[in-house]
Amino acid sequence: MTKFTGLAIGVGSFAGTVLGSYIPSMWGEDSLSLMGIIFSIIGAIVGILLGYQLSKRLGLG
Repeated sequence: MTKFTGLAIGVGSFAGTVLGSYIPSMWGEDSLSLMGIIFSIIGAIVGILLGYQLSKRLGLG
């Protein structure tokens, strides 16, 4: 794993966590509620996968 791949995974994980925890607030839940934590975990996993795929598609990983 190259340095850029690790960076892309980290940024994807962070962005996915933030966006995932924001989703429940759209229907009035708190970001620290159970649904906020679940969506945060799902967002982090999706962000990691997207960051990894992005680094591979760009040929930097």
